[in-house]
Amino acid sequence: MPHRRTPSNNLLYAKVPGTSFENSPVFDFLSPFGPAPNQWVARYIIIIFAILIRLAVGLGSYSGFNTPPMFGDFEAQRHWMEITQHLSIDKWYFYDLQYWGLDYPPLTAFHSYFFGKLGSFINPAWFALDVSRGFESVDLKSYMRATAILSELLCFIPAVIWYCRWMGLNYFNQNAIEQTIIASAILFNPSLIIIDHGHFQYNSVMLGFALLSILNLLYDNFALSAIFFVLSISFKQMALYYSPIMFFYMLSLSCWPLKNFNLLRLATISIAVVLTFATLLLPFVLVDGMSQIGQILFRVFPFSRGLFEDKVANFWCTTNILVKYKQLFTDKTLTRISLVATLVAISPSCFIIFTHPKKVLLPWAFAACSWAFYLFSFQVHEKSVLVPLMPTTLLLVEKDLDIISMVCWISNIAFFSMWPLLKRDGLALEYFVLGVLSNWLIGNLNWISKWLLPSFLIPGPTLSKKVPKRETKTVVHTHWFWGSVTFVSYLGATVIQLVDWLYVPPAKYPDLWVILNTTLSFACFGLFWLWINYNLYILRDFKLKDA
Repeated sequence: MPHRRTPSNNLLYAKVPGTSFENSPVFDFLSPFGPAPNQWVARYIIIIFAILIRLAVGLGSYSGFNTPPMFGDFEAQRHWMEITQHLSIDKWYFYDLQYWGLDYPPLTAFHSYFFGKLGSFINPAWFALDVSRGFESVDLKSYMRATAILSELLCFIPAVIWYCRWMGLNYFNQNAIEQTIIASAILFNPSLIIIDHGHFQYNSVMLGFALLSILNLLYDNFALSAIFFVLSISFKQMALYYSPIMFFYMLSLSCWPLKNFNLLRLATISIAVVLTFATLLLPFVLVDGMSQIGQILFRVFPFSRGLFEDKVANFWCTTNILVKYKQLFTDKTLTRISLVATLVAISPSCFIIFTHPKKVLLPWAFAACSWAFYLFSFQVHEKSVLVPLMPTTLLLVEKDLDIISMVCWISNIAFFSMWPLLKRDGLALEYFVLGVLSNWLIGNLNWISKWLLPSFLIPGPTLSKKVPKRETKTVVHTHWFWGSVTFVSYLGATVIQLVDWLYVPPAKYPDLWVILNTTLSFACFGLFWLWINYNLYILRDFKLKDA
């Protein structure tokens, strides 16, 4: 049976073989490849299956489909490929800002340039300057979908497999097939899939670079870690949610305690950061001088947009129901209030990782810090939940089944929180199928399978005489409080989902269903953030216990 922490060893990671997904379909599918000569096959299976899922989602609608004049994020990405093809680099961040002006950092611009150039060789009409606005065709859609899959294949998927391998070998005594099973549980998380390959964006590039940065911290490659992290920030500014932990972890290992001050390490990290930023910004400066940097910063950090735009499950939007912030304060004041609230919220995780810079605490610290940013920072979007969700899903490598249950719970709530956006995009079918599929694969629907579904839907070794029955392990936390929170939140989400699907909101309150969604989601996110910080505090002094 999977290992569970008991009160007597709560602060210890016992090195016991196994995985927390032994009673799940994904274990059934992959465990036959357990013998050493076949283990490499399992990695290719999960990669191929991950691609197939993403291709299937890509058959559906996308953001802004057939909705002029602005369309949506699909058109924004296409338009950036358009302008980087036909305009000189000094005009990229200045051109027609009333349409879809480029407002992501330089690496996104170079990424757009590459795929725009490649696409122009196939069909120049896709990215013809100005006249291609709103261009919608099946072949263009297929090409854009392919670029998203290729980007994820190059950045995010290898990083996940590599991370699970390192943690499995160094902390959890998991063999290759167990590492692959955990990697599949992370890769089949529905939120990133439906945003990047349904709604349409390239978040996997930012998250992949960030995870590669974390991986290099595990290998003590500090300069390389700094380079990957700058690449992550330079692709999408939301990666800054991770920056305080990255800063304090590296600072602690370089400067604290003072008797262990490592000037060479600190200098190497600093030089790596400066050179990477300089390399990315140099083409702009050479063409048009330092004014380009000011324009890039102005476009990348949209303080003029206000505290929030759309309804989102963070503190400001949720409490705005009672306190009308935009009426009481100026945007400048709200920016300062948000900054102070965010600094207070991230301080526990920053302090712990600075005083206890241990590798096994990194996913906990990155999760705690990025959830704080999501809950309290300025200008958060629904899709921003992908940033704290990435380090949160890394905790699936753990063997404590209560931790697994919490990660599964908050992943489902995060998916639910994006329903209003996905509904607008026409992705209802993909939303429901992905939600069911991802939970079924990791065993979260075993309780349904056990009682309601025919046996052929529960394949593999767990039907053998060695494992006579399939038990529910990851749905509900064993502590009564968290078990109750999970049950109530799932029940509330189900009711809100049904009401939203079946009934039009009252004319007087057109956003009522969305507000109910964001309020429930915020309550869950806030509780999870407190839980993450508590566990980070408890685990700060852990010691490894060898079997």
